[in-house]
Amino acid sequence: MYEGFINAAKEVLKVKVIVDRFHVAKLYRKSLDSRRKSEMKRLKEELPAEQYKELKNVMWILRKNPAELELEERIVLILLFKHSPLLRIAYELCNDLTDIFEQDICKSTAKQKIKAWKRRVKKSNLTCFDSFLSTLTKWEKEILNYFDGRHTSGFVEGLNNKIKVIKRRCYGSLNIGHWFQRVYLDLEGYSLFDAIFSE
Repeated sequence: MYEGFINAAKEVLKVKVIVDRFHVAKLYRKSLDSRRKSEMKRLKEELPAEQYKELKNVMWILRKNPAELELEERIVLILLFKHSPLLRIAYELCNDLTDIFEQDICKSTAKQKIKAWKRRVKKSNLTCFDSFLSTLTKWEKEILNYFDGRHTSGFVEGLNNKIKVIKRRCYGSLNIGHWFQRVYLDLEGYSLFDAIFSE
C-alpha cells in the first residue's frame, strides 16, 4: 500500500491494482496485537503472579485460527477474556474480518459487509483499530478489488522467502551458477526425486 508504487502501477501498467489480503490482515492483526500488549501490561500489574502465569502463550493463541485451538488454549482464552472483555471484542472483530475475506462473495457484498464491520468497530469504542480504519478507507477500492478474482500474491511471497533463506545458506559462495543450482534444487528437487523413485 505504498502510494508511489500504486500510482506508478496504475500509470505505467494501466492495470487494476489489488491490495493483497495478506497485507490487509497484517495491519488489522497488528491492531489486535497492540491491544493485547497494553492489556497484558495492565494485567501484570493488577493480577497476582500465579493468576498472571495462567495466561501463558497468549500471543500465539490469539494469532491461531479459532477452529484449530486445543482445549488448553481455549481455557487460556476464556481466562484472558474474563479479565479483559475489550480484548475479546477486538479478537472477535479481527476474526470476523478474516471471515469476510474467506467467503466466496462478490465485490458489492464484500463492500457492504466491510462497511457493517467498520460500524461495529466504531460502536465498540476501541481505539486500537483507528489507524487500520483510516487505511481501509483510503485504499478501499484497491482492497475490494481482491473480491473480483480473489487474486493473491501468496505464491510470490512464499517464493521470495524461500530464496532469502537459500541466500543465507549460501553465504560465502562465490559461484553464481552453484547458487542458481541450489535455488532450482530447493524449488524442484523433491518432484525430481519423486519422478526417479516412482519409476
